Amino acid sequence: MAAADSGLAAAGSTLALPPKLVRISGFIASLILTFIGLTAITFTIGRVMPADPVLAIVGDRASQEVYDQVFLQLGLDQPIYVQYFKYLGQLLQGDLGTSIMTAQPVADDILRFFPATLELATVATLLGIFVGIPMGVLAAVNQGRWPDHVVRIISLIGYSAPIFWLGMIAILIFYFKLDWVAGPGRLDVFYDSIVDPVSGILILDAALAGEWEIFHNAIAHLILPASILGTFALAYIARMTRSFMLDQLSQEYILTARVKGIPEWQVIWRHAFRNVLVQLITIIGLTYASLLEGSVLTETIFSWPGIGLYITNSLFNNDMNAVLGGTIVVGVCFVGINLLSDLLYKLVDPRVR
Repeated sequence: MAAADSGLAAAGSTLALPPKLVRISGFIASLILTFIGLTAITFTIGRVMPADPVLAIVGDRASQEVYDQVFLQLGLDQPIYVQYFKYLGQLLQGDLGTSIMTAQPVADDILRFFPATLELATVATLLGIFVGIPMGVLAAVNQGRWPDHVVRIISLIGYSAPIFWLGMIAILIFYFKLDWVAGPGRLDVFYDSIVDPVSGILILDAALAGEWEIFHNAIAHLILPASILGTFALAYIARMTRSFMLDQLSQEYILTARVKGIPEWQVIWRHAFRNVLVQLITIIGLTYASLLEGSVLTETIFSWPGIGLYITNSLFNNDMNAVLGGTIVVGVCFVGINLLSDLLYKLVDPRVR
């Protein structure tokens, strides 16, 4: 009996999967479940909305016979779970349907509009990183003094002020009154369609083509919307950096480093900030993802032809294929950025490898 038990134990240990393979399998399973959940929720919301996709196609003057024909063609007579699995099958093949508003495949529309949002959100996030982090460190090092109060006020304004109000005030002052920056849109009209889109990111395409005049014009148009969108990133990153730094500066290892006579800048940046960086990676990732999905108001105010404006216009036109496709793409980007943040977290902090 003992021999049999030992044999079973040996067989069980032989069949046990390596821990690394278990982690990879769990990671893949979580990705699949997240994707199914995202698509299922998005599809269900799109179907239960009061907008009628048939009327969006045939118009309100179509006969009942035409209406019924299109209704059957769209498969709306089938149960919603059957419609979802059909949509999921098309989605896995890269087919997001056809947009009613543009009469183009939704995938082509997204490839055309999404790079504009990516460009805007990336510059805004970089602004938040390179300005917000030093502001947060400065506030933490000078806790209770005037630099700390100034940073806290700026963070409060940037975090709580309505972005549409900031955008309109910025256009009024910096464009209409002072004429320091270019107006709404990505380019002046006479520069449009000169540069062939390679990546869709206009400043990059203009630089690759050697069109430096267009490059400078694109930068002039990008400054104001990126700055307005970046106020949220700056405020949030500065606020969280200050909080994390205050926690680290009160630790005993910081006191030990100061007692040993290590220069103050090394204590702050090499010791305290190094431990803060691990937490900041997650904050920056969440901020970047939120800017990708939350730039609708900025794109609307500045006539920026991004994915947020595309989804909004599609919603107003009852173009549910475009709304669903755009929402799923943004959701996938959000999940992807969070996963990338987790990977960077493991690279920076060897304790979680």
